[in-house]
Amino acid sequence: MAKVFNYLSDSFVELKSNVTWATWAEVQKYTIIVSIFAVVMALATWGVDTVFAKAIAGFFNLINS
Repeated sequence: MAKVFNYLSDSFVELKSNVTWATWAEVQKYTIIVSIFAVVMALATWGVDTVFAKAIAGFFNLINS
């Protein structure tokens, strides 16, 4: 149990003293960029899914005719 406590304690010290954290302005900027990218990728995925769904439906309608 002492090893686990030492590991957690050392990890906390490492995070507090040796990690360079982003500024609040950078965090806000990158959050907006990631959010926009996520929306664009979701719309692209939806668009491709819609096109393929219509193509497959058209194919099966052609076969059943």
